This record gives sequence, structure tokens and C-alpha cells, in this order.
Amino acid sequence: MAVISADIKDALARDVPPEAHCRHALLAGLALYGKTDGAFVTHRNAVARLFWSLLEDRKSHPIETRAPTRLQRLPTFAIALPGRLATAPPKPVHRCDRLIEVRAAFLACGSLAAGARGYHLEFVARGEEIAERLRWMLRSAGAAPKQTRRKGHAVLYFKDFDAIVELLTRIGAYGAVLALEDVRALRETKNRIHRLVNTEAANLQRSAEAAAAHRRVVEYLQNAYGLPRLTPALREVAELRLLYPDESLAELGRRCNPPISKPTVSGRLGALSRLAGHLRGVQGSAKPAR
Repeated sequence: MAVISADIKDALARDVPPEAHCRHALLAGLALYGKTDGAFVTHRNAVARLFWSLLEDRKSHPIETRAPTRLQRLPTFAIALPGRLATAPPKPVHRCDRLIEVRAAFLACGSLAAGARGYHLEFVARGEEIAERLRWMLRSAGAAPKQTRRKGHAVLYFKDFDAIVELLTRIGAYGAVLALEDVRALRETKNRIHRLVNTEAANLQRSAEAAAAHRRVVEYLQNAYGLPRLTPALREVAELRLLYPDESLAELGRRCNPPISKPTVSGRLGALSRLAGHLRGVQGSAKPAR
């Protein structure tokens, strides 16, 4: 499954809301969901620069670059939190501020993945209180997440494509929506091609098996009854089946003189099969064709 969060976060980090109260909500949300040991920590340089640009006293809070982590092998950027951002802010009153906080949560602790197995949007919260607050924010945005635990952390996640697209659209992640639509279109195209190929292969297999069965019937009649004793119509189809064992019924019908339809060819081959069954004693009540 391909993770497509990185480019989306970089694009969102460049989209700074013009309203002052939305910028304050974005800064508070980043601090709340990205706080680790008294600092805002992220693996994306663009997100770190966004957080730093929203601070009032930038000179006192420079961006610190840390060594890559052992597991993710990504550089880590940290910015010391001002005292006013050390505690959780009250829940936003305005709807736009709540959506901005959800955007901040995605930038700080969210990830988005899409691939052949499906779609997955998740938020990894560092505590139960933060998870409960984020769950409330997501519900207010119109999306109710599912929850699990992973390595001691609360994880809120979505797997439904429509719910993911709706949430990303509301927080302004339009590039993510386009990327997901591209992935879904490619996935559906591949699935459709696979279905068509499998269907065609199955049809060819059935046609080959039916042609082989018809050929065995004609060969049996040739030995046990004699093709010249058949009616002209049945004899024509029988001889064509022997001459062209791999052709379909429609192709055999086009070779007849005059050409006949596929159902007519199927009916004549069925008559030959019933005659063979009569000769074998399987259908004793059937009369041989003359």
C-alpha cells in the first residue's frame, strides 16, 4: 500500500489561512497533536516551517534538526513550545476553527495510504484525552472514525473511501482527493481488465471443451453410422466441425452454404449428439435423423 501523505502535507503546509483566528487555531492544533517532551516534533520540514512561521517570537524558537530515527530513517525537526502552547487549548467555537484543528491533527499525527487493498486514513494520538478530543473534532466535521490501539497509542482511522474524501475535502486537502481519485481510477481499470481477461479466458475454455465434445460425436457417427447417411444440413455441419475443430459456432455458421446463425449451428450439433446417444443406447426413445 502506497503512503501518499508526504506530498499532501507539504501542500497543506503552504496553504496558510488568511484569518487570524484560523491561524491561531492551526498553531494551537499543531502544538496539541505534535507535542513530544515539550517540543513540537515532525518529520516534514514543510510542517516544521509552518509551525515556526505561525509563532510570534520566532528568534527564540529556532528549528532544531535531529538525527533520523532508527525505524523510520527520516530526519526529525523539533521546535521548543512557548509556555502558552504547553497546555491544551479550549475546544474551538467556530466550525472553521474546528476544521483547521483537524487539518493540524493530520499534519502533526496523520497519515494517508492508498493501494490495491484499499484506502486508509489514520491519526495516531499520544494519549486518551487527545484521542477523545480528536474524535469529537472529527464527528463535528461529519466523519465518525473507528478506533484501535497500536503500541500503546490510540489510533483513529477511516477505511471508507467516501468518508476519507469528504474529510479531506473539508480540511482543504484537495490534492489528496485528486490523488485518491487517480488511485481509485487506476485500481478500477485494472480490476475491469482482469475481469474481462478472466471472462474471455473462461469463454475460450468452454468453447474449446464444447468443440472437442462435438468432434468426438462426429467421429463416433462417422464410424458407427456414416456421415453420408445424415441429412445434407447435418452432414454439412458435421464435416465442417471435422475440418475446423478450433472454430466457434458462429464461424462454422459463416462457412455454411448458405450461411446460418449460431443458434442454428448449435441446434444441428445438438441433433447429432442426440443421434449419437440413440446409437449408444442412451436415449432409446429418440429416432435417428434421416
